[in-house]
Amino acid sequence: MHLKAEPSVDAVLKRLDRDGYSIIEDMLEGDETARIRGELSRILEEIPFGRNDFEGRRTRRIYAIFAKTRAMDRAATHPLVLGVLDRVLGHYQLSAPVGIEIGPGEVAQSLHRDEGVYPVPHPHDELVTNVMWSLDDFTEANGGTRVVPRSHRGALERVDETTRPITVEMPAGSVMIYLGSLWHGGGANRSDRARLGVAIEYIASWLRPQETQLLAVPPETVRELPERLQELLGYNIRPPFLGYVDGRHPRRLLE
Repeated sequence: MHLKAEPSVDAVLKRLDRDGYSIIEDMLEGDETARIRGELSRILEEIPFGRNDFEGRRTRRIYAIFAKTRAMDRAATHPLVLGVLDRVLGHYQLSAPVGIEIGPGEVAQSLHRDEGVYPVPHPHDELVTNVMWSLDDFTEANGGTRVVPRSHRGALERVDETTRPITVEMPAGSVMIYLGSLWHGGGANRSDRARLGVAIEYIASWLRPQETQLLAVPPETVRELPERLQELLGYNIRPPFLGYVDGRHPRRLLE
């Protein structure tokens, strides 16, 4: 059963600990969902399909999303999301925020762990947490995200043809928070319409992000953003002093 809007951080953490993911409905209001979807759809008109099987040959992706739109600013800094991240990751920043439109005819993406790009031996603290915002209803037919529940616990070190994921179904305006140690992947779209979502990935701030936000988002754009979003984009200091520039806090460069 999905959680409803504005559950407690503890309720979300309980699901994450048990299953590796947690779904919360009604995180976006109807008008807000439609507005975001409309803006991202306009951006997607200029974007080609993916270049390989992992990106998706019938999937379009909006990279450098915070350089191209302000539509996801509120979502990226949602108090509930940040409250969960405070407990899971501690000190963190954005890694790979990306809009994902899975088109009709797309095949299922390979199952993977988002933390798999980091050569860190197990066991270890959580390194990555991803937050998928649904701008369409996610269904089994249109490419809803597939997950292997409880695979974050480390017992499943690899997947093969015997692995049986389930499809996450959730209405538009929902969010799925899932750990980087969870096996998952985009689903096949057997419908006649594209399915749009935005995955905002966060990492422990001592790691290198997948997409270098300091270059992806121009400083003149960052100067106009709220301080918390500036920090998430990389203008932060990981205690005690990781990330300084010329001996000073990187946000001083924006002054």
